[in-house]
Amino acid sequence: MDATDEKIPVLAITRQLTDLMIKRDIAALHTILDTHFTLTHITGFVQSKAEWLSEIESEQMKYYSYTEVKTSIEIEGDKARFVGQSILDARIWGMRNNWRLQQTMQLEKHDGTWIFLKSVATTF
Repeated sequence: MDATDEKIPVLAITRQLTDLMIKRDIAALHTILDTHFTLTHITGFVQSKAEWLSEIESEQMKYYSYTEVKTSIEIEGDKARFVGQSILDARIWGMRNNWRLQQTMQLEKHDGTWIFLKSVATTF
């Protein structure tokens, strides 16, 4: 597969990530997030995989729905950079909003499967 063909599975797994967040499927999220995965929130707070998944499970972070606005993907070998803008309906630490989020995600292909290394959220 060339880089253009690889964009399809990268886009698919980024959509799967958001769907799993909404479904609160912690077991499935574990399989697509690297052990050392971090999420940087719009506040700049960097959260570990374990802490983030715990907050999804306890509904401290509750995701309801999203609307994809714009995406771009760059691939170099087994590494990918995804930038996606979406409107995310979520309650984060008690505050529900339709967040205008831009997620910049680093992915890496492990044994033929794309996994997330880190995600940095900003607003747009």
